[in-house]
Order: sequence, then structure tokens, then C-alpha cells
Amino acid sequence: MSVKARTAIELSGLSFAETLEIIPHKSLLLGYRGSIAHGTFENKSTDDKDLMGVCFGPKNSYLGLTKFEHKETQKNEWDVVIYEIRKYFQLLLKGNPNVLGLLWLPEKYIVLKTPEGQELIDNRDLFICKQIYHSFCGYAYAQLKRMTSFGNDRFKSGYMGAKRKELVEKYGFDVKNATCLIRLLRQGIELLNEGYLYVERKDAPQLLQIKHGEWSLEKVNQEAEKLFTRMETAYDNCKLPSFPNYEKAEKLLMQLVETSLKVPD
Repeated sequence: MSVKARTAIELSGLSFAETLEIIPHKSLLLGYRGSIAHGTFENKSTDDKDLMGVCFGPKNSYLGLTKFEHKETQKNEWDVVIYEIRKYFQLLLKGNPNVLGLLWLPEKYIVLKTPEGQELIDNRDLFICKQIYHSFCGYAYAQLKRMTSFGNDRFKSGYMGAKRKELVEKYGFDVKNATCLIRLLRQGIELLNEGYLYVERKDAPQLLQIKHGEWSLEKVNQEAEKLFTRMETAYDNCKLPSFPNYEKAEKLLMQLVETSLKVPD
């Protein structure tokens, strides 16, 4: 990626130098994730502005001893994670829901896209298979557990800020985890049935109801139970390949890395 392309990115509340520090020089794809991408963002006092991206590492990380897998930065309201492309492929091949979402973002949520980034998007079906059932269910179960696990250790670790702690105390459970739980299950069902990951949610108004505490814990649990059952049915009836296309994915990765090595650090 050219320096000019990177410096064209403007992140509100950050200086030019801070933006350059956050976004690696050889980034090829960068877009919103989380509440902005799902259509449930409200304001920066309750929601971070989350960005995810993919970059090429410096040459010494491919040809030398340097190890580079990702760069994570939290600055003001921005929460940014950029994965080195090999690490990104590893996560894609495991069916990581958050990482897959970057390749299905509507254009309006993409902040930066190079030709190599477009090539990733064009080949996204290589990573879609029946096995995403396990990753989406696993992430959903984690949200289900966190929804009611908010002991002192969780607060001390910095997992939740003061605003989120207030929500837990107000409703008796973590409404943000509840929102993620329902969204993940619905996305997983859609993906198994249609082979398409709907990142921007048509059900955003209902997800916001959950986020606002308008659903009781009992109602959330009942809906989740129904969705887990539907997920199992979708898995049983799924027509997708059993596994991702490792061979073609590896060829694509090698091609992209070889191209990046020709570009100066």
C-alpha cells in the first residue's frame, strides 16, 4: 500500500501522526467491525469505534527472525486491530466470526481497500464451509457465559468500563453480551443456510432492544435456546463444503506475500 493511501485515512479525534502510528504502512484492507458494522452503534460513551484490518508484515518478518502477527491499539474512542496476512488467513480458516466479517462488509463500512484487499474479498468463499458451525456456536456460548459472569475479577481486569458496569448493575446481566449472543447465532444460521455472512443487520432494531435492556434475561435465554436448535438443524442440512479450501487459500496467500515483498518497507 502506498503511503499516500494510508495518510488519506482520517480517524476523528486523532492527529495525523497518531493515525500513521495506528495503521501499518502495508495495510491492504481496513474496515469497521462491531456495533458500527452491525448497525447498532449509538454513541462513543457506550460504544467503541472498532476497526479491523489486514496488512503485510515487514520483509524481515518473512525472511528474517522478526515475528509479527498483529498490532492492536486503543486510542480515545478507537479500538483498532490489524492482523498480518498469514495470521489473518489462519483465523479465516478456523472460521473466526469477527475476522470473516471483514470480507462481507458493505462498501460504506470499508475505510481502506487496495487491489490486494479486493482480491481477498473476491476469494472469501474459500473460507466458508460447514465447520463454521463450531466457531459460531463456540463464540455464542462464550457470550452466553459472560452475560451473567460479572464478578470482581472481571471488573478488575478492565473488561468492562464504568458505563458497562452500570448496565450490568441496572439490568442484572450484561446486555451487550446478550446482544452479541443473539446476533452471532442468527448470523451462523444464515451463513450455513445461504453461504453469506450478513454483517449489517436487518434485525438491528431488535438487537438494540436487547442492548437497551428491553428484553428480560429469561427472554434472551429462551431466544438463544431456539436459535441453538435452529443452528443444529442448519448444520445438518448444510450444503456447503465440509472444510475450507486449504489448497487454494494457501496459493492465494503465497501469491499475495510474494507481491508484498517487492514493495519497499
